[in-house]
Amino acid sequence: MFTRSKTRTVHFQRPFTLSGLGGMQPPGDYQVQDDEEQIPGIAWLAYRRVATLIDIISGPTISRVAIDNADLQAAIDKDRAIPFTRVT
Repeated sequence: MFTRSKTRTVHFQRPFTLSGLGGMQPPGDYQVQDDEEQIPGIAWLAYRRVATLIDIISGPTISRVAIDNADLQAAIDKDRAIPFTRVT
């Protein structure tokens, strides 16, 4: 079966948490990888997501952690729903 990976950058303006990350993460840019596999037996080319991974940087170490894509999208939506005000 054919698989592919797509990488995207997700930006958080505020601290956030996701199941499996073990605590609050600081705001910033995060690399997210979506692994997909081809769906066989249909008349057109289609893929389904089989894994979502996020890179977490802790000092000199980068850990790639499996997360639920729905949880990630909920965290992104929550981060964008609250207006960001910069304190100067």
